[in-house]
Amino acid sequence: MRTLQSLDYIVFLVYFFIVAGYGFWIYRRKKKAVQDTHDYFLAEGSLTWWAIGASLIASNISAEQFIGMSGSGFKMGLAIATYEWMAALTLIIVAVFFIPVYLKNKIYTMPQFLNQRYNGTVSMIMAVFWLLLYVVVNLTSILYLGALAVSSISGINFFVCMGLLALFAVFITLGGMKVIGYTDVIQVFFLILGGLATTYLALNMVSAHFGANGLVKGFHLMESNANDHFHMIFNTSNPNYADLPGLTVLIGGMWIVNLNYWGCNQYITQRALGADLKTARGGILFAAFLKLLMPVIVVLPGIAAFVLYKQNVFNTEMMQAGEVNPDRAYPVLLNLLPAGLKGLAFAALAAAVVASLAGKCNSISTIFTLDIYKKKIRPEADERRMVWIGRATVIVAMILAIIISPFMGIDKKGGFQYIQEYTGFVSPGIFAMFILGFFWKKATSDAALFATIGGFVLSLILKFLPGFANLSFMAPMGFAVRNQQGVYEIPFLDRMGFVFVFCIVGMWIISTIESRKGIRPHSLEVDKKLFRMAPGFAVGALIICGIVAALYTIYW
Repeated sequence: MRTLQSLDYIVFLVYFFIVAGYGFWIYRRKKKAVQDTHDYFLAEGSLTWWAIGASLIASNISAEQFIGMSGSGFKMGLAIATYEWMAALTLIIVAVFFIPVYLKNKIYTMPQFLNQRYNGTVSMIMAVFWLLLYVVVNLTSILYLGALAVSSISGINFFVCMGLLALFAVFITLGGMKVIGYTDVIQVFFLILGGLATTYLALNMVSAHFGANGLVKGFHLMESNANDHFHMIFNTSNPNYADLPGLTVLIGGMWIVNLNYWGCNQYITQRALGADLKTARGGILFAAFLKLLMPVIVVLPGIAAFVLYKQNVFNTEMMQAGEVNPDRAYPVLLNLLPAGLKGLAFAALAAAVVASLAGKCNSISTIFTLDIYKKKIRPEADERRMVWIGRATVIVAMILAIIISPFMGIDKKGGFQYIQEYTGFVSPGIFAMFILGFFWKKATSDAALFATIGGFVLSLILKFLPGFANLSFMAPMGFAVRNQQGVYEIPFLDRMGFVFVFCIVGMWIISTIESRKGIRPHSLEVDKKLFRMAPGFAVGALIICGIVAALYTIYW
Protein backbone atom coordinates (compact mmCIF):
# COMPACT_ATOMS: atom_id res chain seq x y z
CA MET A 1 0.00 0.00 0.00
CA ARG A 2 1.62 3.21 -1.20
CA THR A 3 0.41 5.39 1.67
CA LEU A 4 1.56 6.26 5.14
CA GLN A 5 -0.75 5.83 8.13
CA SER A 6 -1.13 8.37 10.95
CA LEU A 7 1.32 6.46 13.14
CA ASP A 8 3.88 6.51 10.31
CA TYR A 9 3.60 10.28 10.02
CA ILE A 10 4.01 10.64 13.78
CA VAL A 11 7.20 8.52 13.74
CA PHE A 12 8.55 10.48 10.79
CA LEU A 13 7.75 13.84 12.39
CA VAL A 14 9.50 12.73 15.59
CA TYR A 15 12.59 11.99 13.49
CA PHE A 16 12.31 15.33 11.67
CA PHE A 17 11.95 17.43 14.81
CA ILE A 18 14.75 15.59 16.62
CA VAL A 19 17.20 16.17 13.74
CA ALA A 20 16.07 19.73 13.00
CA GLY A 21 15.89 20.71 16.67
CA TYR A 22 19.27 19.22 17.52
CA GLY A 23 20.83 20.84 14.48
CA PHE A 24 19.40 24.24 15.42
CA TRP A 25 20.64 23.83 19.01
CA ILE A 26 24.15 23.01 17.78
CA TYR A 27 24.04 26.01 15.44
CA ARG A 28 22.86 28.44 18.15
CA ARG A 29 25.41 27.08 20.59
CA LYS A 30 28.27 27.61 18.11
CA LYS A 31 26.85 30.61 16.23
CA LYS A 32 29.93 32.76 16.77
CA ALA A 33 32.29 30.03 15.68
CA VAL A 34 30.66 29.43 12.31
CA GLN A 35 31.74 32.86 11.13
CA ASP A 36 35.20 31.27 10.79
CA THR A 37 35.77 29.35 7.54
CA HIS A 38 37.67 26.43 9.07
CA ASP A 39 34.91 25.93 11.60
CA TYR A 40 32.07 26.35 9.09
CA PHE A 41 33.52 24.07 6.40
CA LEU A 42 35.47 21.62 8.58
CA ALA A 43 34.21 21.99 12.18
CA GLU A 44 37.88 22.19 13.09
CA GLY A 45 38.62 20.49 16.40
CA SER A 46 34.92 20.04 17.22
CA LEU A 47 33.86 16.62 15.95
CA THR A 48 34.40 13.56 18.13
CA TRP A 49 35.46 10.17 16.72
CA TRP A 50 31.91 8.84 16.84
CA ALA A 51 30.55 11.94 15.07
CA ILE A 52 33.19 11.60 12.32
CA GLY A 53 32.44 7.90 11.84
CA ALA A 54 28.67 8.41 11.80
CA SER A 55 29.00 11.32 9.37
CA LEU A 56 31.15 9.25 7.01
CA ILE A 57 28.48 6.55 6.85
CA ALA A 58 25.55 8.97 6.68
CA SER A 59 27.18 10.80 3.78
CA ASN A 60 27.99 7.55 1.98
CA ILE A 61 24.72 5.62 2.36
CA SER A 62 21.86 7.04 0.32
CA ALA A 63 19.02 6.02 -1.98
CA GLU A 64 21.36 4.33 -4.44
CA GLN A 65 22.41 1.92 -1.67
CA PHE A 66 18.95 1.30 -0.22
CA ILE A 67 17.29 0.96 -3.61
CA GLY A 68 20.16 0.09 -5.98
CA MET A 69 22.08 -2.33 -3.75
CA SER A 70 18.90 -4.09 -2.64
CA GLY A 71 18.05 -4.40 -6.32
CA SER A 72 21.51 -5.82 -6.97
CA GLY A 73 20.96 -8.22 -4.06
CA PHE A 74 17.76 -9.38 -5.80
CA LYS A 75 19.60 -9.73 -9.11
CA MET A 76 23.06 -11.07 -8.20
CA GLY A 77 23.04 -11.77 -4.46
CA LEU A 78 25.58 -11.28 -1.69
CA ALA A 79 28.43 -10.56 -4.12
CA ILE A 80 27.34 -6.91 -4.36
CA ALA A 81 28.31 -6.61 -0.66
CA THR A 82 31.92 -6.41 -1.88
CA TYR A 83 31.40 -2.66 -2.28
CA GLU A 84 30.74 -2.44 1.47
CA TRP A 85 33.14 -5.04 2.86
CA MET A 86 36.08 -4.00 0.68
CA ALA A 87 35.31 -0.42 1.71
CA ALA A 88 35.91 -1.43 5.34
CA LEU A 89 39.44 -2.55 4.42
CA THR A 90 39.94 0.59 2.34
CA LEU A 91 39.01 2.81 5.27
CA ILE A 92 41.80 1.19 7.30
CA ILE A 93 44.32 2.02 4.54
CA VAL A 94 43.03 5.61 4.32
CA ALA A 95 43.30 6.04 8.08
CA VAL A 96 46.86 4.68 8.20
CA PHE A 97 48.40 6.23 5.07
CA PHE A 98 46.25 9.05 3.67
CA ILE A 99 44.86 11.02 6.61
CA PRO A 100 48.26 11.51 8.34
CA VAL A 101 49.66 13.11 5.16
CA TYR A 102 46.66 15.44 4.82
CA LEU A 103 46.78 16.52 8.45
CA LYS A 104 50.58 16.92 8.60
CA ASN A 105 50.53 19.21 5.55
CA LYS A 106 47.42 21.11 6.77
CA ILE A 107 45.40 20.16 3.69
CA TYR A 108 41.69 21.01 3.92
CA THR A 109 40.48 20.48 0.33
CA MET A 110 41.49 18.14 -2.47
CA PRO A 111 42.27 21.02 -4.90
CA GLN A 112 44.49 22.50 -2.17
CA PHE A 113 46.44 19.24 -2.11
CA LEU A 114 46.90 19.38 -5.89
CA ASN A 115 48.02 23.02 -5.73
CA GLN A 116 50.48 22.29 -2.93
CA ARG A 117 51.84 19.12 -4.54
CA TYR A 118 51.69 20.02 -8.25
CA ASN A 119 50.60 23.52 -9.34
CA GLY A 120 47.68 25.94 -9.61
CA THR A 121 46.71 24.77 -13.11
CA VAL A 122 46.16 21.17 -12.03
CA SER A 123 44.35 22.38 -8.93
CA MET A 124 41.96 24.71 -10.78
CA ILE A 125 41.16 22.16 -13.49
CA MET A 126 40.26 19.56 -10.89
CA ALA A 127 38.33 22.06 -8.72
CA VAL A 128 36.07 22.90 -11.67
CA PHE A 129 35.80 19.22 -12.61
CA TRP A 130 34.84 18.18 -9.06
CA LEU A 131 32.19 20.90 -8.85
CA LEU A 132 30.63 19.73 -12.12
CA LEU A 133 30.81 16.08 -11.06
CA TYR A 134 29.30 16.74 -7.63
CA VAL A 135 26.44 18.87 -8.95
CA VAL A 136 25.64 17.21 -12.29
CA VAL A 137 26.23 13.57 -11.31
CA ASN A 138 26.16 13.05 -7.55
CA LEU A 139 23.76 15.70 -6.26
CA THR A 140 21.24 15.12 -9.04
CA SER A 141 21.25 11.33 -8.67
CA ILE A 142 20.93 11.41 -4.86
CA LEU A 143 18.08 13.92 -5.06
CA TYR A 144 16.27 12.19 -7.91
CA LEU A 145 16.55 8.64 -6.56
CA GLY A 146 15.71 9.80 -3.05
CA ALA A 147 12.55 11.55 -4.23
CA LEU A 148 11.63 8.54 -6.38
CA ALA A 149 12.01 6.15 -3.43
CA VAL A 150 10.18 8.36 -0.95
CA SER A 151 7.37 8.96 -3.43
CA SER A 152 6.96 5.25 -4.21
CA ILE A 153 6.62 4.44 -0.52
CA SER A 154 4.47 7.35 0.64
CA GLY A 155 2.40 8.11 -2.44
CA ILE A 156 3.35 11.80 -2.14
CA ASN A 157 3.96 13.62 -5.44
CA PHE A 158 7.49 13.09 -6.78
CA PHE A 159 8.29 16.78 -7.18
CA VAL A 160 6.93 17.60 -3.73
CA CYS A 161 9.23 14.91 -2.29
CA MET A 162 12.17 16.36 -4.21
CA GLY A 163 11.49 19.87 -2.92
CA LEU A 164 11.04 18.79 0.71
CA LEU A 165 14.22 16.65 0.72
CA ALA A 166 16.19 19.52 -0.81
CA LEU A 167 14.79 22.03 1.70
CA PHE A 168 15.59 19.80 4.68
CA ALA A 169 19.14 19.19 3.43
CA VAL A 170 19.77 22.91 2.82
CA PHE A 171 18.49 23.71 6.32
CA ILE A 172 21.08 21.36 7.83
CA THR A 173 23.89 22.40 5.48
CA LEU A 174 23.58 26.12 6.23
CA GLY A 175 24.69 25.43 9.79
CA GLY A 176 28.09 24.23 8.56
CA MET A 177 30.11 21.06 9.08
CA LYS A 178 29.57 20.99 12.83
CA VAL A 179 25.78 20.81 12.45
CA ILE A 180 26.11 18.21 9.67
CA GLY A 181 28.54 16.10 11.70
CA TYR A 182 26.45 15.92 14.86
CA THR A 183 23.04 15.59 13.17
CA ASP A 184 24.52 12.74 11.12
CA VAL A 185 24.81 10.76 14.36
CA ILE A 186 21.02 10.89 14.66
CA GLN A 187 20.61 10.24 10.94
CA VAL A 188 22.75 7.08 11.21
CA PHE A 189 20.73 5.91 14.23
CA PHE A 190 17.48 6.13 12.25
CA LEU A 191 19.17 4.76 9.13
CA ILE A 192 20.39 1.62 10.91
CA LEU A 193 17.31 1.14 13.11
CA GLY A 194 14.89 1.56 10.20
CA GLY A 195 17.05 -0.56 7.91
CA LEU A 196 17.20 -3.38 10.45
CA ALA A 197 13.42 -3.22 10.80
CA THR A 198 13.08 -3.90 7.06
CA THR A 199 15.60 -6.78 7.24
CA TYR A 200 13.69 -8.19 10.24
CA LEU A 201 10.45 -8.13 8.26
CA ALA A 202 12.07 -9.69 5.17
CA LEU A 203 13.64 -12.61 7.06
CA ASN A 204 10.44 -13.25 9.01
CA MET A 205 8.42 -13.25 5.78
CA VAL A 206 10.73 -15.92 4.35
CA SER A 207 10.39 -18.00 7.54
CA ALA A 208 6.59 -17.66 7.61
CA HIS A 209 6.22 -18.55 3.94
CA PHE A 210 7.98 -21.88 4.52
CA GLY A 211 6.07 -22.54 7.76
CA ALA A 212 8.97 -21.76 10.09
CA ASN A 213 9.79 -19.12 12.67
CA GLY A 214 12.74 -16.88 13.49
CA LEU A 215 15.36 -14.75 11.81
CA VAL A 216 18.08 -17.41 11.80
CA LYS A 217 15.72 -19.93 10.23
CA GLY A 218 14.74 -17.34 7.62
CA PHE A 219 18.39 -16.75 6.76
CA HIS A 220 19.10 -20.48 6.38
CA LEU A 221 16.01 -20.84 4.19
CA MET A 222 17.34 -18.04 1.98
CA GLU A 223 20.68 -19.83 1.69
CA SER A 224 19.05 -23.12 0.70
CA ASN A 225 16.48 -21.64 -1.71
CA ALA A 226 18.85 -19.15 -3.37
CA ASN A 227 22.23 -20.83 -3.05
CA ASP A 228 23.50 -19.10 -6.19
CA HIS A 229 22.92 -15.75 -4.42
CA PHE A 230 25.46 -16.53 -1.69
CA HIS A 231 28.71 -16.57 -3.67
CA MET A 232 31.07 -13.60 -3.42
CA ILE A 233 33.35 -14.46 -6.36
CA PHE A 234 31.79 -15.00 -9.80
CA ASN A 235 33.26 -17.12 -12.61
CA THR A 236 32.98 -16.18 -16.29
CA SER A 237 29.84 -18.31 -16.75
CA ASN A 238 27.90 -16.16 -14.25
CA PRO A 239 25.53 -13.78 -16.10
CA ASN A 240 26.58 -10.98 -13.70
CA TYR A 241 30.32 -11.41 -14.30
CA ALA A 242 30.51 -8.11 -16.23
CA ASP A 243 29.39 -6.25 -13.09
CA LEU A 244 31.68 -8.09 -10.67
CA PRO A 245 34.45 -9.82 -12.67
CA GLY A 246 35.81 -12.57 -10.42
CA LEU A 247 38.98 -11.84 -8.46
CA THR A 248 38.98 -8.23 -9.66
CA VAL A 249 36.91 -7.42 -6.58
CA LEU A 250 39.81 -8.61 -4.39
CA ILE A 251 42.97 -7.72 -6.32
CA GLY A 252 41.88 -5.39 -9.12
CA GLY A 253 39.68 -2.45 -9.98
CA MET A 254 37.56 -2.57 -6.81
CA TRP A 255 40.56 -1.15 -4.93
CA ILE A 256 40.72 1.80 -7.31
CA VAL A 257 36.99 2.49 -6.87
CA ASN A 258 37.26 2.43 -3.09
CA LEU A 259 40.63 4.13 -2.57
CA ASN A 260 39.66 6.96 -4.88
CA TYR A 261 36.26 7.35 -3.21
CA TRP A 262 37.38 7.13 0.41
CA GLY A 263 40.84 8.68 0.13
CA CYS A 264 40.75 11.28 -2.66
CA ASN A 265 37.20 12.56 -2.38
CA GLN A 266 36.42 15.92 -0.76
CA TYR A 267 32.91 14.72 0.01
CA ILE A 268 34.28 11.99 2.27
CA THR A 269 37.68 13.09 3.60
CA GLN A 270 36.31 16.46 4.69
CA ARG A 271 34.77 14.81 7.74
CA ALA A 272 38.19 13.92 9.16
CA LEU A 273 40.28 16.89 7.99
CA GLY A 274 39.26 19.13 10.89
CA ALA A 275 40.31 16.67 13.62
CA ASP A 276 43.59 15.56 15.14
CA LEU A 277 45.09 12.27 13.92
CA LYS A 278 43.91 10.12 16.85
CA THR A 279 40.32 11.37 16.58
CA ALA A 280 40.27 11.11 12.78
CA ARG A 281 41.57 7.54 12.86
CA GLY A 282 39.10 6.58 15.57
CA GLY A 283 36.22 7.95 13.51
CA ILE A 284 37.35 6.16 10.36
CA LEU A 285 37.73 2.88 12.27
CA PHE A 286 34.19 3.29 13.63
CA ALA A 287 32.96 3.88 10.06
CA ALA A 288 34.75 0.69 8.93
CA PHE A 289 32.87 -1.36 11.54
CA LEU A 290 29.57 0.20 10.42
CA LYS A 291 30.40 -0.69 6.79
CA LEU A 292 30.54 -4.37 7.79
CA LEU A 293 26.93 -4.03 8.93
CA MET A 294 25.58 -2.32 5.81
CA PRO A 295 24.97 -5.46 3.66
CA VAL A 296 22.65 -6.73 6.40
CA ILE A 297 20.56 -3.60 5.84
CA VAL A 298 20.78 -3.09 2.08
CA VAL A 299 21.58 -6.50 0.52
CA LEU A 300 19.79 -9.18 2.56
CA PRO A 301 16.33 -7.62 1.97
CA GLY A 302 16.98 -7.84 -1.77
CA ILE A 303 17.89 -11.54 -1.54
CA ALA A 304 14.80 -12.17 0.62
CA ALA A 305 12.66 -10.45 -2.02
CA PHE A 306 14.21 -12.72 -4.67
CA VAL A 307 13.37 -15.87 -2.68
CA LEU A 308 9.78 -14.70 -2.16
CA TYR A 309 9.47 -13.71 -5.80
CA LYS A 310 10.57 -17.22 -6.83
CA GLN A 311 7.82 -18.51 -4.53
CA ASN A 312 5.27 -16.40 -6.44
CA VAL A 313 4.88 -13.82 -3.65
CA PHE A 314 4.24 -10.21 -4.81
CA ASN A 315 5.21 -11.09 -8.39
CA THR A 316 2.96 -8.33 -9.73
CA GLU A 317 4.59 -5.69 -7.55
CA MET A 318 8.05 -6.53 -8.94
CA MET A 319 6.95 -5.94 -12.53
CA GLN A 320 7.45 -2.70 -14.42
CA ALA A 321 6.66 -2.25 -18.12
CA GLY A 322 6.21 -6.01 -18.47
CA GLU A 323 9.62 -6.89 -16.98
CA VAL A 324 10.97 -7.65 -13.52
CA ASN A 325 12.60 -4.52 -12.08
CA PRO A 326 15.05 -5.51 -9.29
CA ASP A 327 15.12 -1.91 -7.97
CA ARG A 328 11.53 -2.35 -6.83
CA ALA A 329 12.55 -4.96 -4.23
CA TYR A 330 13.18 -2.55 -1.34
CA PRO A 331 10.11 -0.31 -1.85
CA VAL A 332 7.92 -3.42 -2.16
CA LEU A 333 9.19 -4.74 1.18
CA LEU A 334 8.77 -1.35 2.85
CA ASN A 335 5.17 -1.15 1.70
CA LEU A 336 4.50 -4.41 3.56
CA LEU A 337 5.66 -3.05 6.89
CA PRO A 338 3.00 -2.44 9.55
CA ALA A 339 2.10 1.10 10.60
CA GLY A 340 4.81 2.63 12.78
CA LEU A 341 7.57 0.38 11.47
CA LYS A 342 6.90 1.69 7.98
CA GLY A 343 7.27 5.23 9.34
CA LEU A 344 10.58 4.23 10.93
CA ALA A 345 11.86 2.70 7.68
CA PHE A 346 10.60 5.76 5.81
CA ALA A 347 12.56 7.96 8.23
CA ALA A 348 15.65 5.79 7.67
CA LEU A 349 15.44 6.29 3.92
CA ALA A 350 14.87 10.03 4.30
CA ALA A 351 17.79 10.23 6.75
CA ALA A 352 20.09 8.52 4.26
CA VAL A 353 19.08 10.86 1.45
CA VAL A 354 19.16 14.08 3.50
CA ALA A 355 22.53 13.29 5.10
CA SER A 356 24.09 12.54 1.70
CA LEU A 357 22.63 15.71 0.17
CA ALA A 358 23.89 17.82 3.08
CA GLY A 359 27.37 16.31 2.93
CA LYS A 360 27.62 16.78 -0.83
CA CYS A 361 26.40 20.39 -0.64
CA ASN A 362 28.95 21.18 2.07
CA SER A 363 31.77 19.83 -0.11
CA ILE A 364 30.53 21.82 -3.11
CA SER A 365 30.48 25.03 -1.09
CA THR A 366 33.91 24.28 0.41
CA ILE A 367 35.61 23.75 -2.94
CA PHE A 368 33.93 26.72 -4.62
CA THR A 369 34.57 29.12 -1.72
CA LEU A 370 38.13 28.15 -0.74
CA ASP A 371 39.54 27.02 -4.08
CA ILE A 372 37.79 29.22 -6.65
CA TYR A 373 36.16 32.28 -5.04
CA LYS A 374 38.98 33.04 -2.59
CA LYS A 375 41.77 32.34 -5.08
CA LYS A 376 40.42 33.70 -8.36
CA ILE A 377 37.35 35.87 -7.80
CA ARG A 378 37.88 37.82 -4.57
CA PRO A 379 41.21 37.11 -2.83
CA GLU A 380 40.61 39.91 -0.29
CA ALA A 381 37.33 38.39 0.99
CA ASP A 382 37.15 38.16 4.79
CA GLU A 383 36.00 35.17 6.84
CA ARG A 384 32.41 36.37 7.26
CA ARG A 385 31.94 36.95 3.53
CA MET A 386 33.39 33.53 2.65
CA VAL A 387 30.96 31.82 5.01
CA TRP A 388 28.12 33.79 3.36
CA ILE A 389 29.35 32.77 -0.11
CA GLY A 390 29.52 29.15 1.05
CA ARG A 391 25.86 29.27 2.13
CA ALA A 392 24.79 30.93 -1.12
CA THR A 393 26.64 28.21 -3.07
CA VAL A 394 24.65 25.52 -1.25
CA ILE A 395 21.34 27.07 -2.31
CA VAL A 396 22.42 27.62 -5.94
CA ALA A 397 23.79 24.05 -6.25
CA MET A 398 20.57 22.55 -4.89
CA ILE A 399 18.38 24.63 -7.22
CA LEU A 400 20.48 23.54 -10.20
CA ALA A 401 20.20 19.90 -9.15
CA ILE A 402 16.40 20.15 -8.85
CA ILE A 403 16.14 21.72 -12.32
CA ILE A 404 18.39 19.30 -14.23
CA SER A 405 17.88 15.97 -12.42
CA PRO A 406 14.68 14.96 -14.30
CA PHE A 407 16.55 15.30 -17.62
CA MET A 408 19.63 13.19 -16.79
CA GLY A 409 18.15 9.75 -17.54
CA ILE A 410 18.99 8.56 -14.02
CA ASP A 411 15.94 6.28 -13.82
CA LYS A 412 16.90 4.55 -17.08
CA LYS A 413 20.49 3.73 -16.07
CA GLY A 414 19.85 2.95 -12.41
CA GLY A 415 21.33 5.20 -9.77
CA PHE A 416 24.25 3.06 -8.69
CA GLN A 417 25.32 2.36 -12.28
CA TYR A 418 24.76 6.02 -13.23
CA ILE A 419 27.23 7.28 -10.61
CA GLN A 420 29.79 4.51 -11.23
CA GLU A 421 29.75 4.96 -15.02
CA TYR A 422 30.46 8.68 -14.99
CA THR A 423 32.95 8.81 -12.11
CA GLY A 424 34.70 5.69 -13.44
CA PHE A 425 35.94 7.55 -16.49
CA VAL A 426 38.17 9.78 -14.36
CA SER A 427 38.76 8.03 -11.04
CA PRO A 428 41.75 5.88 -12.24
CA GLY A 429 43.62 9.01 -13.39
CA ILE A 430 42.75 10.93 -10.23
CA PHE A 431 43.86 8.09 -7.99
CA ALA A 432 47.14 7.68 -9.91
CA MET A 433 47.77 11.41 -9.53
CA PHE A 434 47.12 11.27 -5.78
CA ILE A 435 48.99 8.08 -4.96
CA LEU A 436 52.18 9.16 -6.76
CA GLY A 437 51.76 12.65 -5.37
CA PHE A 438 51.81 11.17 -1.88
CA PHE A 439 54.60 8.68 -2.09
CA TRP A 440 56.84 9.55 -5.07
CA LYS A 441 58.64 12.87 -4.85
CA LYS A 442 59.57 12.96 -8.55
CA ALA A 443 55.95 13.07 -9.84
CA THR A 444 55.57 16.32 -11.83
CA SER A 445 52.63 18.57 -12.66
CA ASP A 446 52.80 17.64 -16.36
CA ALA A 447 52.58 13.99 -15.38
CA ALA A 448 49.53 14.78 -13.21
CA LEU A 449 47.83 16.52 -16.15
CA PHE A 450 48.59 13.48 -18.30
CA ALA A 451 46.93 11.17 -15.76
CA THR A 452 43.83 13.37 -15.59
CA ILE A 453 43.37 13.92 -19.33
CA GLY A 454 45.03 10.76 -20.66
CA GLY A 455 43.16 8.55 -18.21
CA PHE A 456 39.84 10.05 -19.28
CA VAL A 457 40.62 9.61 -22.98
CA LEU A 458 41.73 5.99 -22.55
CA SER A 459 38.59 5.24 -20.51
CA LEU A 460 36.49 6.49 -23.41
CA ILE A 461 38.53 4.46 -25.91
CA LEU A 462 38.17 1.23 -23.93
CA LYS A 463 34.46 1.91 -23.38
CA PHE A 464 33.70 2.22 -27.10
CA LEU A 465 36.47 -0.08 -28.44
CA PRO A 466 34.16 -3.16 -28.64
CA GLY A 467 32.18 -1.36 -31.34
CA PHE A 468 35.25 -1.28 -33.59
CA ALA A 469 37.34 -4.31 -32.59
CA ASN A 470 36.73 -7.95 -31.66
CA LEU A 471 37.95 -8.47 -28.09
CA SER A 472 37.11 -12.18 -27.89
CA PHE A 473 40.82 -13.00 -27.51
CA MET A 474 40.61 -11.48 -24.01
CA ALA A 475 37.75 -13.76 -22.96
CA PRO A 476 39.88 -16.77 -21.87
CA MET A 477 41.69 -14.49 -19.40
CA GLY A 478 38.36 -13.18 -18.07
CA PHE A 479 39.00 -9.63 -19.29
CA ALA A 480 36.14 -9.63 -21.83
CA VAL A 481 32.59 -10.97 -21.66
CA ARG A 482 29.88 -11.29 -24.29
CA ASN A 483 26.94 -8.89 -23.83
CA GLN A 484 23.32 -9.42 -24.92
CA GLN A 485 24.17 -8.25 -28.43
CA GLY A 486 26.96 -10.83 -28.70
CA VAL A 487 29.73 -8.20 -28.52
CA TYR A 488 32.69 -8.80 -26.21
CA GLU A 489 33.08 -5.95 -23.69
CA ILE A 490 35.70 -5.22 -21.03
CA PRO A 491 34.08 -5.35 -17.56
CA PHE A 492 33.90 -1.95 -15.92
CA LEU A 493 36.22 -2.78 -13.01
CA ASP A 494 38.84 -4.34 -15.30
CA ARG A 495 38.70 -1.29 -17.53
CA MET A 496 39.48 0.89 -14.54
CA GLY A 497 42.44 -1.33 -13.66
CA PHE A 498 43.90 -1.06 -17.17
CA VAL A 499 43.51 2.73 -17.20
CA PHE A 500 45.13 3.04 -13.76
CA VAL A 501 48.21 1.06 -14.85
CA PHE A 502 48.41 3.17 -18.02
CA CYS A 503 48.30 6.39 -15.96
CA ILE A 504 50.96 5.18 -13.50
CA VAL A 505 53.33 4.15 -16.31
CA GLY A 506 52.69 7.40 -18.19
CA MET A 507 53.30 9.50 -15.09
CA TRP A 508 56.54 7.61 -14.38
CA ILE A 509 57.84 8.14 -17.93
CA ILE A 510 56.97 11.86 -18.05
CA SER A 511 58.32 12.53 -14.55
CA THR A 512 61.54 10.64 -15.24
CA ILE A 513 62.15 12.60 -18.47
CA GLU A 514 61.46 15.92 -16.73
CA SER A 515 63.64 14.93 -13.79
CA ARG A 516 66.57 14.41 -16.16
CA LYS A 517 65.95 17.92 -17.49
CA GLY A 518 66.40 19.29 -13.97
CA ILE A 519 62.74 19.87 -13.11
CA ARG A 520 62.24 19.52 -9.35
CA PRO A 521 58.55 19.25 -8.39
CA HIS A 522 57.12 20.27 -5.03
CA SER A 523 56.83 17.43 -2.54
CA LEU A 524 54.83 16.93 0.62
CA GLU A 525 56.19 16.39 4.08
CA VAL A 526 55.97 12.63 4.54
CA ASP A 527 57.68 10.84 7.41
CA LYS A 528 57.42 7.12 8.14
CA LYS A 529 56.59 8.04 11.74
CA LEU A 530 53.26 9.43 10.49
CA PHE A 531 52.07 5.91 9.71
CA ARG A 532 52.57 4.46 13.20
CA MET A 533 49.36 3.12 14.72
CA ALA A 534 48.17 3.30 18.30
CA PRO A 535 47.67 -0.18 19.84
CA GLY A 536 43.89 0.27 20.10
CA PHE A 537 43.57 1.25 16.45
CA ALA A 538 45.82 -1.65 15.37
CA VAL A 539 43.65 -4.15 17.26
CA GLY A 540 40.47 -2.74 15.71
CA ALA A 541 42.01 -2.84 12.23
CA LEU A 542 43.04 -6.49 12.69
CA ILE A 543 39.53 -7.42 13.84
CA ILE A 544 38.03 -5.84 10.71
CA CYS A 545 40.55 -7.61 8.45
CA GLY A 546 39.77 -10.90 10.18
CA ILE A 547 36.00 -10.47 9.79
CA VAL A 548 36.29 -9.63 6.08
CA ALA A 549 38.64 -12.60 5.51
CA ALA A 550 36.18 -14.90 7.30
CA LEU A 551 33.20 -13.61 5.25
CA TYR A 552 35.02 -14.21 1.97
CA THR A 553 36.17 -17.64 3.13
CA ILE A 554 32.63 -18.69 4.07
CA TYR A 555 30.88 -17.22 1.03
CA TRP A 556 33.57 -17.62 -1.63
